[in-house]
Amino acid sequence: MRGTVSPKLTDFLALANSNIALAKQNNIQFTPTILRENLNKLGALMSDAPALSYITDKTLTLADRSIPVRVYSPAPNNALPVLLHFHGGGHMCGSVDLYDPICRHLASIAQCVVMSVEYRLAPEYPYPAGIDDCEYALIHYAELLDDVKYLPEITIIGDSAGGAICTSLSMKSLTDKRINIDQQILIYPSVDYTLTSPSLDSNGTGFLLETTRIKWYFDQYFQSTDADIIKQASPLFGAMSAQLPKTLIFTAGCDPLRDEGIAYAKALTAAGVEVEHHSFDGMIHAYMLLHDIVKDECMKTYQHIAEFMAKV
Repeated sequence: MRGTVSPKLTDFLALANSNIALAKQNNIQFTPTILRENLNKLGALMSDAPALSYITDKTLTLADRSIPVRVYSPAPNNALPVLLHFHGGGHMCGSVDLYDPICRHLASIAQCVVMSVEYRLAPEYPYPAGIDDCEYALIHYAELLDDVKYLPEITIIGDSAGGAICTSLSMKSLTDKRINIDQQILIYPSVDYTLTSPSLDSNGTGFLLETTRIKWYFDQYFQSTDADIIKQASPLFGAMSAQLPKTLIFTAGCDPLRDEGIAYAKALTAAGVEVEHHSFDGMIHAYMLLHDIVKDECMKTYQHIAEFMAKV
């Protein structure tokens, strides 16, 4: 069923769809540079960025690479819950800088330490490089909190591709005891790389993120046509167990990824996992990057996250 979009997004989508049509008319092909620039333009719609007493850029150093991590705390002298953040962007776009306003809101509203990971992106670094970086950050995050007080529990959060990373790490935690996750928060997550969910058809055009672009993202990410590899990488088709972390999940009614997010929530619930699911029926994919247009929906999302974090 196709979603019914909020009137708040009518003008934004009219302009976006006009630009998409013009690009198709002029046969402009997807490139990493073009898509990264387009996503970064959404930063202009997040003008509200709360001030915090502690924001510091740190680095996890490995033999072959470094992983930048930006740390936020609203009260570094108070022991607060830790929220490890993995940004969205189709595994090939997005950055710590773009998501800075979101991380500031998370730290301020949920009263937690937020750690935003600058993981490697495709196509320069294909699957599973980004997941490997986030896994390392998850295992070693405490090394970066020497001057910030924090509680021992760990929650991971991600939107879109960041949600894919969260659910991939949760799936891996069932067999790898180095990986400890107390809770996961998923915002319109990507959990099915096979592109078989019905909403990819019903919501696949006209709502900013289009199914053709999703497919292109995945082609750059996997750089493989092996159906078994792609399905095995999809958390929706992975092992389901009551040992998976407690989950808060948000879906958007006008999102091509809507149905796979709902299916994942149902699969977790059937496996015995505690799940809290909220649907924003009039919203599109990436609505959290459109704060100035849909502020009420963004603030409600942050409030749900704050309430969930308060129970950790």
